[in-house]
Amino acid sequence: MTKPLTGKIALVAGATRGAGRGIAVELGAAGATVYVTGRSTRSQRSEMNRAETIEETAALVDAAGGRGIAVKVDHLVPEQVRALVERIEREQGALHILVNDIWGATRMEWNKTVWESDLTYGLHQLRLAIDTHAITSHFAIPLLLKQKGGLVVEVTDGTAEYNATNYRVSFFYDLAKAAVGRMGFSLARELKPHGATAVLLTPGWLRSEAMLDVYGVTESNWQDAIKRQPHFAITETPHFVGRAVAALAQDADVARWNGQSLSSGQLAQVYGFTDLDGSRPDAWRYLVEVQDAGKPADVTGYR
Repeated sequence: MTKPLTGKIALVAGATRGAGRGIAVELGAAGATVYVTGRSTRSQRSEMNRAETIEETAALVDAAGGRGIAVKVDHLVPEQVRALVERIEREQGALHILVNDIWGATRMEWNKTVWESDLTYGLHQLRLAIDTHAITSHFAIPLLLKQKGGLVVEVTDGTAEYNATNYRVSFFYDLAKAAVGRMGFSLARELKPHGATAVLLTPGWLRSEAMLDVYGVTESNWQDAIKRQPHFAITETPHFVGRAVAALAQDADVARWNGQSLSSGQLAQVYGFTDLDGSRPDAWRYLVEVQDAGKPADVTGYR
């Protein structure tokens, strides 16, 4: 059977692990050719110093039924991004889907004011979150606009509604995520006259490789972490947000979402996809109505 995204070319910028890897794999499962970029390769790790590599992600895309192409790129370096886009145009002649999922921060300074924060690292966080997305969009969007119907996905943490009224982690983290949210808004206005769509998308509480490590579990026994943190019951795999992107990419009426802030849980209710376990965790609604409200952990009606 022909897969719905066969013939489509995607760039998932920041696909080494986490949401980026899940998005790349699910685009591949729908038949897309996916360029997966990042700084961690089999021969060299990024500053995050983790074992996941872009080659592994590309292999997972292949195994899912697509074609994965790993390219080492530091998205803070304009010439590397320019060369990447020139390669995509040379090899494929088109770009249909751009996912800006670049982050790569090595630590969080929880509840740190601007004067308490490590200034050097805080400014570096902003570069990782803002400069990388802007540089990638600058070079990739002209190729995406060569034909109508292109999709740009800005991946962040938190819906625009939630982030507008809640302090997120620390001064620099809060600013970084607010800026990415505004990018989705701005790109939507700039892309609309050209027949393309931009959205802001957040996963819920993500069971990324790093998050599983924090709780000392693996994907096979992740529920053991609920004993330590009961609200961990609402978490989701990276495949869930990946399926959200794949659903958007297949939607002939995707322009209806232009400029909107979306979540994986919200889109699951619209498109009908599920997480790997068949559930539809709605983490951001749960966060407001249960966790932030101080209620006991109970995912009934939320997944």
